[in-house]
Order: sequence, then structure tokens, then C-alpha cells
Amino acid sequence: MVDWTPKPNLAVDLKRLSLSAEEGFVLSRLDGGTAASHLPALTGLPPERLQTILQRLVEQGALQPPPSPQRTAAAPASPPQEPPEAGEAPEDDEPPEAQANHRQLFETRLHPLDDHTRQARAHAAEEPELSAFCFDPVPAVIKAVLENPRVGLGHARLIVRHHRHPAGLEAVCAKAAFAADGGVRRWLVRNPQLPGGLFRRLWSARRLMELHKVMADRDIPEGTRRTARELLRQRFNSGPSEEKVELILHTEGRCLLSLSGLPVDGKTASLLCGRPYRSSLLIQNLARWTAAPPALIAHLLKQDAVRQQPQLRMLLARHPHAPTDARQNER
Repeated sequence: MVDWTPKPNLAVDLKRLSLSAEEGFVLSRLDGGTAASHLPALTGLPPERLQTILQRLVEQGALQPPPSPQRTAAAPASPPQEPPEAGEAPEDDEPPEAQANHRQLFETRLHPLDDHTRQARAHAAEEPELSAFCFDPVPAVIKAVLENPRVGLGHARLIVRHHRHPAGLEAVCAKAAFAADGGVRRWLVRNPQLPGGLFRRLWSARRLMELHKVMADRDIPEGTRRTARELLRQRFNSGPSEEKVELILHTEGRCLLSLSGLPVDGKTASLLCGRPYRSSLLIQNLARWTAAPPALIAHLLKQDAVRQQPQLRMLLARHPHAPTDARQNER
């Protein structure tokens, strides 16, 4: 669905509009600051259905119209593309055969040179030597490569993929364009020498879901996954409610095991209580979440999926925040 931020039209008297129950429900979930891409997680409605409802609300005047896309004389402007996440392969990585050739060139012709000679040579190197120098284990040589005017994203990706010294990785990420590249980030988190402080700086503003993907990716070194888990817990305490709900729903509650002991704010609880639940796995994980708000437990007990499955009802009734009548009924 097209991503924009639906904002209620305060100049319109909603009582005069003929809104369906579904349209009224969606409208009640809009606070003027939640992006449309977050609404499926908050309402339980599919994106296509939500798009239709939002369009009708705009047509009736209940919502302010979305901003018109800027157009150039030639063609519509392309929306900015987000960099690939940790688990996505960048499309323009150098082929393995080329990497093998560059490594062989380094090992046979460049590595035998002393460090100072390699450093001086890397400053002005051209291809294929420039790519070969990306395999150098000495941080000073890597810094010389990065000072070469011919260096580009391909070289940065080679370095973070193969270099095994924290100082060299820090040097790559000192350049904002390299640090923001999805390919660089993908290989960086897989590098066992990635400093925890560097990971925190680069991922502290990322979405909770992206942090969880790093934490759950078994191809990523354990130290980085542990740092991602710590950062996820910190960000969960202070992050936007919409991101918290997105994380819980998209992982079907699997993330809650890593978030044990962390309470949620009132808005997050309200958003969780404002949608239907059909997934047995999600309900089970929420029922095992000791920090689940009492209102959420009460809401889950009303769901058809819970009423039809006694084991789910029993699990919820045993929750410390379950309503008293639910506990008594299960005795």
C-alpha cells in the first residue's frame, strides 16, 4: 500500500458523515502521526482493504488528502529506496570469481611487500590492485585505500567482508556514504571483529524489527547478536508504540522471550487491545508473557480463537494478570 501519514480532518463534523463501522474503527485508530504502513499491524486488516478504507475516508472528508507526489517534467520522482536489511543480499556485490582473483593478486604480488610500501602504494592504486588491497590485514593500508580518490562502495563492501581488524572497520564506517549502504551493513554485521560500540552507533536508530532480525540471524556472530539483543531491549523501552506492536505481531510473539521483564506503555497496550487475534501461536506467546497488561489478557479471553480452544483459555486464565472470574472458572 502507498505509505503516507493519514491525518483526521478536524474541520469536519464526523457526526454528519455516513461512516461504516469498519471505517469508524479505522478512523478511531488514527492519531495523525502513524504511517499507513503501520496500520495493518494495528488494525488486523489487510493492506489492500485498508487502502480502500483510507481512500473512502479521504473522499468523505474525514481525512486530509495525502500529499501529491512531486513530478518532474520527464517522469515521476522515484521514492527513496531503503538499504537492504541485514538478511538481504545486495544486488551488486562483486562475483566470487572476481574476489578470488583479487585475493590471489594480493597474496602473490602485494602481501610480500612491507607494510609501509603497501600503504604508500594503496594511496594511488588503480584496478585491479585497488580491489586487491581491500584484502590487506593492516588497518593503516585499509585507511590508505579509503583515502584513494578511486575508492567506491564495492571496495567498502570488500573491506568489511574480509578485513579482520576493528580499526579498519571503523575507518570504513567513518565515511557516512559507506556506513549507510545496505551492502556494507550486511557484511559488517557478519564480521566477527565488528566492535560493539560501532554496531550500537550504526543500529541505534534502526527499527525494532531490524534489530530483531540481526539478533535472530544465526549467520551473524554471537557477540553481535548479543549486542543487538541488548540494544533491542533498550530501544523497546523508549521506542515508538507502533514499532513495538509491529515487532510483537510480525514475530507472532517470539520476540517476547528476549524482552522478558520489560513492561509496555499505555499506548502500546491500547494498540494491542484494538485488534482481533486469530493466531494460536501469537496468543500462546502473549499468554506466556508475564508483563502482558491486564487489559490485553482480558481482551484475548474474548477472542473466538480462545473460546474455541480450551488450552488457550486455560493458559490465559493462569496468567498473573488474568481477571479474577477467569481464574475461578478454570478451577
